[in-house]
Amino acid sequence: MERDIAISVKGLSVSYERKRVLSNIFLELKAGRVVGVVGPNGAGKSTLFKAVLGLIEPNTGLIQIRGKDPDKVRKEVAYVPQKNDVDWSFPATVMDIVLMGRYPFKGVFQRLSKEDNDIAMEALKEVGMEKYKDRQIGELSGGQQQRVFLGRALCQNAQVFFLDEPFVGVDILTEEKIITILKKLASQGKSLLVVHHDLGSVQDYFDDVILLNQRLIAYGPTETTFNDENIKRTYGGQLPVLHKMGEID
Repeated sequence: MERDIAISVKGLSVSYERKRVLSNIFLELKAGRVVGVVGPNGAGKSTLFKAVLGLIEPNTGLIQIRGKDPDKVRKEVAYVPQKNDVDWSFPATVMDIVLMGRYPFKGVFQRLSKEDNDIAMEALKEVGMEKYKDRQIGELSGGQQQRVFLGRALCQNAQVFFLDEPFVGVDILTEEKIITILKKLASQGKSLLVVHHDLGSVQDYFDDVILLNQRLIAYGPTETTFNDENIKRTYGGQLPVLHKMGEID
C-alpha cells in the first residue's frame, strides 16, 4: 500500500557542471527496512542522498518522503553525513551535538527543556556514549564520533534515516553496535538508507540493496539482488581491484 512507501524517487537526474552524475533514477523504498546503497567511487551514492534530502537541486525528478514533499517532513528525517563533511574542530561537546536533534522541534526563541536533555541522554546511552557527554567532539576516536552523530539522529526520533558511510574508520565493535541499532529501528517500522562500501558484509547487514553506478543497476531484496551478475554490471573493470582488496570473496 502507498503508506508503506517511505521514499519515492521518480525520474531523478543530477548534474554537476554539466557532467551527469545520476540519470533517470526510479525507486520506491518500503518502510521498516535497512537498505544498503553500494557502487564504485563516483557512482553518485552521496549525490542520491543529497538530492532526496533537498540539499542539492536535481535537473529532473519527483521525490516524496512518507508520501509528502521532503520540505514538509524535515522533522521526520535524520541525516548522518560522511565524516569528511564534519568540522571536528568545532567547539561543541558530545551533548551539544546530540541535542541538535531536538532543534527541529523548537521555535526560534524556545529553549531546550529538561525533557530534551533526558531524550538526549537516552540517545547517548543507546549508542554507548553517555560517559563522554562533556567531551569535545574532536577529541573522540572515529568510531566514537560516528556513535555521537547516530545519537543525534536517535535524539530527533526520526522516521527515516540517511547514513552516508557510517562504518568508515570505525572499529568492529562500533560497527556491530551501529548495525544492531539500525536493525532495531527497522523492527520499529523506521526506514534506513545506508551508503556502504564493504561488499563482504552486504548480505549480513541489509534487507534490501541498491546497486548504483550513475544509473540504477538493480534494486530489491539483498538475498536475490546482490548477485554476481549485478555486482559485475555495477563495478565492471573495478572487480579485479576489489578482489585484491578482499571486498569480494
